[in-house]
Amino acid sequence: MPDYRLRPFEWSDVPAITAIYKHYVHNSVATFDLEAPGESHMAEKFGHMQALGHPIVMAEGDDGALLGYSYASVYRPRPAYRFTCENSVYCAPAAQGRGLGSAMMTEIIAQSRAFGFKQMIAVITAEGTGSIRLHEKLGFRHIGRHEALGFKFDRWLDIVHMQLAL
Repeated sequence: MPDYRLRPFEWSDVPAITAIYKHYVHNSVATFDLEAPGESHMAEKFGHMQALGHPIVMAEGDDGALLGYSYASVYRPRPAYRFTCENSVYCAPAAQGRGLGSAMMTEIIAQSRAFGFKQMIAVITAEGTGSIRLHEKLGFRHIGRHEALGFKFDRWLDIVHMQLAL
């Protein structure tokens, strides 16, 4: 039995979301941000997604601590892309390897279908083999690779694009 529950976003999640994301900015190539955004930026971002009704899923531990978050939102702002979303999933470092990513993504996929999205795009740093495996397990297929697209930690990084028809 899992020691966490999935639930919707709450405004009180913003500090923990910000801290989780900050870890990935400073310690990984999972994101190409070079500076971690503050709480006001993250509140604006999540508030915008919430106002649009886009899927946001939080993973909360039995002790009430936020263990991770996932969302699906605008892939590109042009109107022709309105049925396509891009997903993101982040687990707190201490919560990795517990099935949270898979559970959150399964729920995000279901909520994205219910919302009316027709395609989901994952943009993953090629070094993110765990994320790539997670997306493969959930039925995403590889649709492309961009070489040396980003530069972080003094090296060039490739990007893998994956897609799931919803």
